[in-house]
Amino acid sequence: MTDVVTEIEQQLAAFSRDLTEPGDRECLRCYLLRMLEEFGCDNTHRWTERWRSLRAPRAQALLRRLAARGACCCDCEVILNVFRDYPDTGRLLPCAGVSRAGSTKPCKLGAEGTRVGT
Repeated sequence: MTDVVTEIEQQLAAFSRDLTEPGDRECLRCYLLRMLEEFGCDNTHRWTERWRSLRAPRAQALLRRLAARGACCCDCEVILNVFRDYPDTGRLLPCAGVSRAGSTKPCKLGAEGTRVGT
């Protein structure tokens, strides 16, 4: 029985990682919008930190820069105060991807027509 439980736990952990993994070139803004839509905000920067650790590990000052722009406490604030220019379309737009690996700049909102994060 223990082997079955362990296997199920491992499969659930892998599934969770897959669901929350940023796309290879998915920008922070598109990733946050996707995660917030799917899982909501827990009043922390958990999604911002996950994206940074997996896609821009050298961006150690990212949270400080976001806080200076009004996102001191959570992922919602990053969207509401930092990436305010997202069009009100009622749906997520395709992510065009970052210009280079490790870039913390947002994409150009679906300029390439395909969603990178899914």
